[in-house]
Amino acid sequence: MFLEKDMSGQPRRGWIEVICGSMFSGKTEELIRRLKRARFAKQRIEIFKPAIEVRYDEENVVSHDENVIQSTPVQSSSNILLLADDVDVVGIDEAQFFDAGLADVCNQLANQGIRVIVAGLDMDFKGKPFGPMPALLASAEYITKVHAICVKCGDLAQYSHRTIKDEKLVVLGETESYEPLCRTCYIKATH
Repeated sequence: MFLEKDMSGQPRRGWIEVICGSMFSGKTEELIRRLKRARFAKQRIEIFKPAIEVRYDEENVVSHDENVIQSTPVQSSSNILLLADDVDVVGIDEAQFFDAGLADVCNQLANQGIRVIVAGLDMDFKGKPFGPMPALLASAEYITKVHAICVKCGDLAQYSHRTIKDEKLVVLGETESYEPLCRTCYIKATH
């Protein structure tokens, strides 16, 4: 392991930030906001997303509000290490769709002095921890949990309720397939 030096010759300090929550909670919007601020500060950034995520665009990261930032789609988390060269900040969207190695990749980047910002669903449609997110949450220095609004009662929503009949873990969709629900409304809808 090595630590890169900053402009003053001091070792550069890296860390991991995780933005998590349900669908329609603003995770990608917050990721884009943080990355645009880093770019404005003249930091070198690189953004990655899983290659399977093509709902809005095959390459760019796009929020539900159609806010866009250029990204690189990758097949596996190990590709990020190969492509994150000479950067200050790495952004990763839809982290739940990556393989289990994502937490190790993020830790390796942070250990090299890179700020890593990750956004993803913390729970799947069954309300269970999703993919590499638990390991990322455990090793992150900063965690932001964002909430949607329950479409049934208006309370804060933390569940992504699937409204179509499909038991596969990964089903890409939007409002035609998912709705944000609070705990009470999610229990009513699923039991």
